[in-house]
Amino acid sequence: MPDLRKIGNQFSAEVFSQIKKNDFSVLEKLVSSKIREERLLSLIFLVNLFARYRVSPESLYLKNQRRILKFYLKNKIFVNNLDLVDISAHKILGQAILDGLKKKEILEKLAKSKKLWYRRIAIISTFAFIRENKLSETLKISKILLEDKEDLIHKAVGWMLRGVWKRAERSAQKCEAFLHINYNKIPRTTLRYAIEKMPK
Repeated sequence: MPDLRKIGNQFSAEVFSQIKKNDFSVLEKLVSSKIREERLLSLIFLVNLFARYRVSPESLYLKNQRRILKFYLKNKIFVNNLDLVDISAHKILGQAILDGLKKKEILEKLAKSKKLWYRRIAIISTFAFIRENKLSETLKISKILLEDKEDLIHKAVGWMLRGVWKRAERSAQKCEAFLHINYNKIPRTTLRYAIEKMPK
């Protein structure tokens, strides 16, 4: 990962220049690669550039943010590994929803998908909301995923619920109430992750 981040930083200017021309040809080759590290590198570029565009309110930057978001959603079929989802979902899709570039209904649609990685994208995207102390979306998507059969979803939901609990006393109460209400449906792994930092 340190080497990939170094490459991402070294060549961000070139990719930045291409995206301004609406040229995603290099990123298309990387994101669709059979080599996981190349797919990961494409997402590092996207995350870096999406964050770079957020610092300016200029209409051109907003236009390029929309291009990155569109590219990410178009190629989400290749965001098909644990680290690929976890490095990108909240920093691109989650942040885009917070910034008003996409309606939050997409998270519910992804959460109900048959594709494992789409469902993980949905719940990890809500991490962006947690950081802004906007917790209802995490609880909503968590509830949809409570009866999911995949362990990777159980862990992700538990991780996000733990994130909600850690924010503040008020959010901790919301998380604990959610756990009490939905106790009979919560997978053991999800519960274990969610309560990890709680007092006995």
